Amino acid sequence: MSARYDYHSWDGSQEFANLDPEDLLAALGDDLLGNGDLSDAIERMLSGGIELPDGERIDGLRDLLEETRRRREELLSKGNPDGELAKYREALDEIEALERDGIEELADEAADSGDERRQEVTNDVVTERRMALDLMPADLAGRVSSMTGYEFVSSEAREKFEALLEEMREEIADTYFQGMSEALKNADPEQTARMREAMDAISTMLEQRQRGEPLDPTFEEFKEKYGDMFPGAETLDDLLEQMAKQMAAAEAMWQSLSPEQRAELQGLAESLLGDMDLRWSMDRLSANLREAFPDLDWGQSYSFDGEGSMSMSETADAARQLSELERMEDLLSTASSASALNEIDIDEVRRNLGEDAAHQLERLAQVAKSLEASGLIANKGGKMELTAHGVRRLGNRALQDLFSQVNKDSVGQHQTMYQGFGHDREETTKPYEYGDALNLHLSKTVHNAVARRGGGVPVKLQAEDFEVVETEALARSATVLCIDLSMSMPMRDNFVPAKKMAMALQTLISTQYPRDYLGLVVFSDVAREVSPTELPTVMWDYIYGTNLQHALALSRSMLARQHGTKQIIVVTDGEPTAHINRWGEPEFSYPPVPETLRLTMAEVVRCTKANITINTFALDLERTHYPFVEQIAKVNGGRTFYPSHDELGGYVLVDFLKHRRLLRPAG
Repeated sequence: MSARYDYHSWDGSQEFANLDPEDLLAALGDDLLGNGDLSDAIERMLSGGIELPDGERIDGLRDLLEETRRRREELLSKGNPDGELAKYREALDEIEALERDGIEELADEAADSGDERRQEVTNDVVTERRMALDLMPADLAGRVSSMTGYEFVSSEAREKFEALLEEMREEIADTYFQGMSEALKNADPEQTARMREAMDAISTMLEQRQRGEPLDPTFEEFKEKYGDMFPGAETLDDLLEQMAKQMAAAEAMWQSLSPEQRAELQGLAESLLGDMDLRWSMDRLSANLREAFPDLDWGQSYSFDGEGSMSMSETADAARQLSELERMEDLLSTASSASALNEIDIDEVRRNLGEDAAHQLERLAQVAKSLEASGLIANKGGKMELTAHGVRRLGNRALQDLFSQVNKDSVGQHQTMYQGFGHDREETTKPYEYGDALNLHLSKTVHNAVARRGGGVPVKLQAEDFEVVETEALARSATVLCIDLSMSMPMRDNFVPAKKMAMALQTLISTQYPRDYLGLVVFSDVAREVSPTELPTVMWDYIYGTNLQHALALSRSMLARQHGTKQIIVVTDGEPTAHINRWGEPEFSYPPVPETLRLTMAEVVRCTKANITINTFALDLERTHYPFVEQIAKVNGGRTFYPSHDELGGYVLVDFLKHRRLLRPAG
């Protein structure tokens, strides 16, 4: 039968009010934008922990892993089981010394009595007892077995030996069956028989289950009769797992001793169990549990190196904890998702690392689950991806952050989030189109009707006559944002700010100017169009080359299908170093060759003739070092900005909003 583990892990019923999914997504933001893989970003967040907006921190798997390793080292240095033999030997030596003193005292009393018959009988007893003590085996098990059948002269020695024997029995019981030692205190035949019956009943249930037969006794009947011996076991699986782990820990305790010490202590255990007629029942149960739980560490050993002495049961308990810690360490080091976290037994974490560690692990499981439950991310074929809702929320957070930074740094005076109505009325008009607000310019509407159908009263108006006032929100702008993805962008820490800016701009346009068009182009040695949903996972290219020519050509082609005022926003950190040659292949050269600059400038001219404004945001560049971007502005009439990567988002948004307020409709 395969092992069945009934883990009691986080089930979603716990409440963690301060875990806002959008805050968690924002915490993922820079890592996701910088590395492009949501699953990896979640894995790193779960590993490293999370700083919440309220200042609280959720420990990560790495923190729990370190605590697990610290606890393991603490257990290994707790003590040394080698001292157990010495303790028992010393106790037996003390008992033997008391007995020999008692023998001498008995002989002296007989000699002082003057009774020859008494002296004769006493001398026989003294000789017999001395010989029995002298002939006792040197090994621990043999010595205990001999003393068990020995008739003590000293009542004190006898009482001490009986107490030691009881202690040993309890120790053996706790080593193999933690919690059952009470059943062996002052053990009488009835008590040991009950323990034997309990072990046989467990073996019978295991064997019946393995054969697919009904259980007899049932677990309920077993629990009613023997439940006091097995506290905490609510089901048969609980009971079997509890006992299997304890027996495996006992085996680990034996394996952690030197061969000589193991032989002596195992001999003692077998002797005591044999005396109680438990050996056969325990061997049967152990064999059944090994078969039922083959994945437990039955042959494990540990190097305990502490200075203090550890009893057999203490060593077995430490071995059990070490086994659980090793299993936890394996799971913690590989867990990267909510489902993986659920494989970790919260009860084991609580037992070995404490309540706080268990609470932190529950919160980590809540983090991964809440992101998925909120609809911000989705599991597609085992890989986590942002949903469209998640992309929008990430973009909205980027926009909020950038506007907050702009306001904080006072980068110019600008208007932020507005709908376009409520401004001073501008007398620019346009023919009404379906979807426009019916903000009629009356004189021009009437003029259109008269021009089409002649004078006369009343003037008959038709929809084609409607002329509406063009406000900022009604004017249309078409923008293509070109982002440099060459290797220098991440090397100079420009990559993530550029992506955040792009997401913020896309969010601004889609929410505040839904009639506007925004296209997205990324380029390195070649250029390509990407969709807004692709933007968070777009990565830089491991290729040298800044092909601005191709980026402008693709942008111009995209804008040719749009109407309204047209502009291209270029974000780059270098001069053009690549172009598309006559065979349609990218060609790279650094420093740039004249052909690259000539073809790029030719594309600038084509954009200019198509009434497309090019605004360039040059990162980490100086005018004197890179005059080409200044030349673009001179030829095209656009502008060039030189922000740092921290200023990029604010510069672009402020410039776009200024451009939008000054906008007039174009064809």
